[in-house]
Amino acid sequence: MSGAFLIVGLGNPGPKYAETRHNAGFWFLEQLVRETGASLREKSRLSAETARVRWQGHDCVLARPTTFMNRSGQAVRAVLDYYDVETARMLVAYDDLDLPPGVVRLKQGGGHGGHNGLRDIFSHVADRGFLRLRIGIGHPGHKDAVTGYVLGRSPAQVRQVVEDAMGRAVDILPRVLAGDLQNAMNQLHQSPSIDQK
Repeated sequence: MSGAFLIVGLGNPGPKYAETRHNAGFWFLEQLVRETGASLREKSRLSAETARVRWQGHDCVLARPTTFMNRSGQAVRAVLDYYDVETARMLVAYDDLDLPPGVVRLKQGGGHGGHNGLRDIFSHVADRGFLRLRIGIGHPGHKDAVTGYVLGRSPAQVRQVVEDAMGRAVDILPRVLAGDLQNAMNQLHQSPSIDQK
């Protein structure tokens, strides 16, 4: 195993989806790319754009699948294999309907919670104990409205709240990379939140 740490952001490719709530995982990865100075390059055989970077003393692989959300697992499996990363050293960032905008939660393991990206990753990755970064986007209030909601855009002020929360997550990532997961969680989960739709 390479010892690298893989950070994956989930979303849908293309300009049509770039600003939609379902792409919050991509937004997070974009913040991380700016912070690390990395440059993503498309690797068609991996179905992903990737970058390998040394950041805060840690060997990191950043990945953005070029598949649609419900095929994310194909890209994740290919990237894990190509960079020889163990699943335990992977963090997947994605949008979460069950958290309000401004809330970001770090967790290890668990189910897919109905998220299509995670569901597909589960079908390609046997070990489900990997880290997840749940980025709150709020809920439309009724399950029948979910699809339109996640594929819609947040108002500008709410998007900013989400971006600020992701910035706090980027700030605690070095602790995660160093294996100090509990302190990273404590710091992130004590952060202020704003419940807005």
